[in-house]
Amino acid sequence: MSSERLLLRVEEAADRLAIGRSKTYELIRQGILPSVRLGRTVRVPLYALEHWIAEELERQRSAE
Repeated sequence: MSSERLLLRVEEAADRLAIGRSKTYELIRQGILPSVRLGRTVRVPLYALEHWIAEELERQRSAE
């Protein structure tokens, strides 16, 4: 079993995307980046982040 967490804090997701925390929250607020709310806490599912990245790459390739 992998020791990698399934849910990332916003700061961790931002770090993996190489963008700022504020930009990450903005993407979540706009419904662009998938997230899960647990009470007042926001987490980004790792699999959803990876899927979102793959979709964005495909979308950009299609637009070229």
